[in-house]
Amino acid sequence: MVAAASVVVAVGTATGLLSALDDGGGGSDEARPELSSSPLLAPLPAESSASPTPSASKSPSPSARTTETRKPSRTPSPTSPASTEPEAKQAPAPASVRLYRHPDSQVLDWVRAHRDDPRRPVIEAEIADRPAAVWFADYSPSTIAARVRAVTAGAAASGRVPVVVPYAVPDRDCGGASQGGAPDLAAYDGWIDAFAAGLGSDEVIVILEPDSIALANCLSTAQRTARFASLARAGRVLKAADPNARVYYDAGHSGWNAPAKQATLLRQAGAASAASSDGVFSNVSNFHTTADEIAYDRQILDALGGPAGLGAVIDTSRNGNGAPPDGEWCDPAGRKLGRAPTTNTGEARIDAYLWVKLPGESDGCKGTPGTFTASYAYDLAR
Repeated sequence: MVAAASVVVAVGTATGLLSALDDGGGGSDEARPELSSSPLLAPLPAESSASPTPSASKSPSPSARTTETRKPSRTPSPTSPASTEPEAKQAPAPASVRLYRHPDSQVLDWVRAHRDDPRRPVIEAEIADRPAAVWFADYSPSTIAARVRAVTAGAAASGRVPVVVPYAVPDRDCGGASQGGAPDLAAYDGWIDAFAAGLGSDEVIVILEPDSIALANCLSTAQRTARFASLARAGRVLKAADPNARVYYDAGHSGWNAPAKQATLLRQAGAASAASSDGVFSNVSNFHTTADEIAYDRQILDALGGPAGLGAVIDTSRNGNGAPPDGEWCDPAGRKLGRAPTTNTGEARIDAYLWVKLPGESDGCKGTPGTFTASYAYDLAR
């Protein structure tokens, strides 16, 4: 299978990815996730190239994701000549002070419970003290608005911008490790309405349904058309509820679909309309270098058309050494943290580097899928 984005741990309300991005490396101004683990995205059959399966990490307490991870593509993307250059050799982007770190997450739970562990200082400074996204992966229409509001209100009170991930589209992950979501699209539309009601009126970054577009090949033509219509509606609802919300659509990653193909799918899902979209996101729970993703995302945006202001955000949580050459996607060895979350990328059309997948939450090989694994986190961070 082509690797998808990330896997969720079914927790009901996630705490791992709840750490809405806070731009800086660490510090008390970032809030850690308190909701639920981020879902693991599973590998799909390569059509143009492979993509990673969902990786598990805590999502916001409001929802939980299943613990499956999509495998990253086996070969470096051809989109950029820098594809073989480790992220470590690139100058770090300046950390902004705008992103929000939710104060509750699996990694924070571990840090609090293991003050004497010799790995704790490194894990705390390099992972726990940085902002990460907050996932809402369970279908819970009666509580979703309040759970979202708890995150956005906390961010607003601190003058920061949260990153939230709605992840409940029906038939998500093509029945893989992160399967689940709403029972049907009508129910999903209602869930999105409630989600939007929790956004408030301040700035928020919305990573709308990882893998919902790049990983839609398991659907029939009619099912795909219906899903894309629902995603376009979701973007319009979210932006209408909060004019300061920035909504990004699933672009997969540079080792998956060709830019022109992905842009065609994105256009069908509303990503080229200013009424529903601010651009695209890529590399969620994956390992492709930032240079590859920048080149890929720009090609997608060029092919997508739409307003000139459309941009892209990139998940840099685990791409410091790029994708493993053997195509391993499940907690591969030799990976490292990527660039710190920031909205100051210094790159045209690249709006932010985000930690959508929380580093240290296992894909299922070095620990239980979607749960924080100290040994894995330490290997990534040191």
